[in-house]
Amino acid sequence: MRSDLEMTAHPIEEYLEKPAAEFTKADLIRYIEENYIEMINLRYVGGDGRLKSLNFAIQSKDHLQQILTSGERVDGSSLFTHIEAGSSDLYVVPRYRTAFVNPFAEIPAVDILCSYFDKAGKPLANAPENILRKASQTLKEQTGYEFHAMGELEYYIIKEEDELFPAEDQKGYHEMFPYNKSEHFRAEALNLIAYCGGKVKYGHSEVGNFRKDGLEYEQNEIEFLPLDAETAADQLIIAKWILRVLAFEHGVTLTFAPKITAGKAGSGMHVHTKIVKDGKSVMTENGKLSDIAKRAIAGYLDLAGSLTAFGNTIPTSYLRLVPHQEAPTNICWGDRNRSVLVRVPLGWSEGVNMAQKVNPLEPDEEIDYREKQTVEFRAPDGSADIYLLIAGLSVAARHGLEMQNGLDYAEKTYVDVNIFDDEHKSKQDALEGLPTSCVESSARLEKDKEAYTKYEVFPGNMIDSLAENLKAYQDENLRQEIENDEDKTMELVNKFIHCA
Repeated sequence: MRSDLEMTAHPIEEYLEKPAAEFTKADLIRYIEENYIEMINLRYVGGDGRLKSLNFAIQSKDHLQQILTSGERVDGSSLFTHIEAGSSDLYVVPRYRTAFVNPFAEIPAVDILCSYFDKAGKPLANAPENILRKASQTLKEQTGYEFHAMGELEYYIIKEEDELFPAEDQKGYHEMFPYNKSEHFRAEALNLIAYCGGKVKYGHSEVGNFRKDGLEYEQNEIEFLPLDAETAADQLIIAKWILRVLAFEHGVTLTFAPKITAGKAGSGMHVHTKIVKDGKSVMTENGKLSDIAKRAIAGYLDLAGSLTAFGNTIPTSYLRLVPHQEAPTNICWGDRNRSVLVRVPLGWSEGVNMAQKVNPLEPDEEIDYREKQTVEFRAPDGSADIYLLIAGLSVAARHGLEMQNGLDYAEKTYVDVNIFDDEHKSKQDALEGLPTSCVESSARLEKDKEAYTKYEVFPGNMIDSLAENLKAYQDENLRQEIENDEDKTMELVNKFIHCA
């Protein structure tokens, strides 16, 4: 019988017979030597949110030892706008638990994600992955809880139009091949992501599909399993890279852009969250959403406007956050309600063994579903700085747990209706709205700055820099300016088609 480790798609885990979280330098050296790996690729995320690469042809065991121990120098001023050229050297040091076999490399290679260190050998204060680490540690230190997350990657594949089996416009949800032509691509991507260590939940086609100017646009989604916040961010970064490489190899355009044309569903990057203690979820109590979960929700809502500074970072982000386009516009939450900002998905709370009811040969045993309950933050999109977004959500969860009036605020912002229906317009009007531009997002970030810099999680100068970058778009009137101008809309869409 195969063990859990033997069932994994991750070849390094399988070979070493241990989970990635337990990888040591000696483990990686043994795997590399015994599997004839010829190259090491150090990977690290730049200020533009994309993976960068430093390639090493392994010369000897001593050379390999040196790479894994010391990492290497890089030019920080070419990676981050806030680092000056006069003092720009940084170290990139590999995090062994992130190692994976590169599935695209012609020369056998192991890739490893890195962390940034400054000239004094201290973690770089402004490095996004370091901020996420501090946010996670601070939440646990201050509250005793851990923050877990999982992302949903929505993307469009754009290719030449195929007349056979066209899917109905904006009706692509969970279509299968041949109505969704991208299913085989998506399955290949799922397999590769798992091979590289990603803990994938599932993939499916999404609502968005349409045809325009001889091209076919198909929206898809890949969703992950909840993991500790740092690992959740790492696997999203790697998955985006895999999807882009795969698209290049298939000769199609793949985009995570929040909006790719007017009047059609945009792509989000929803993040599901869990609060955990001693390895167990505390999201439910006696089959209902717990007060701890509600307090976390209060924190997400109280900082929602400023969280867009990490999760909605380009002008087209705010063309997606409009009514009737599968995206939120107001700061509120609800159960199973897709018109709200924070959604509590259906969570198997009744405890019924539904599988036994349709498979009567199975025993009717009680099943514990508590680990399945999450809370979904629905504003972010593919332009997000993934590490900063999940760090911001961790800060917001801690903020909610520390709020004196958290439960009252959660009760006040709960809605149980579709706020986009005309009959509920008064309810929508009574709710605070999300920002409608990068400029407004910047103002919200400046207002909430103290929440992020508390306990020295986010450096104050980074908050200031992010706010200035958002202001620079000068998009406060963009919606009105391009509302009925398709040419201007598409010019903007094309400018940001390969965001983050």
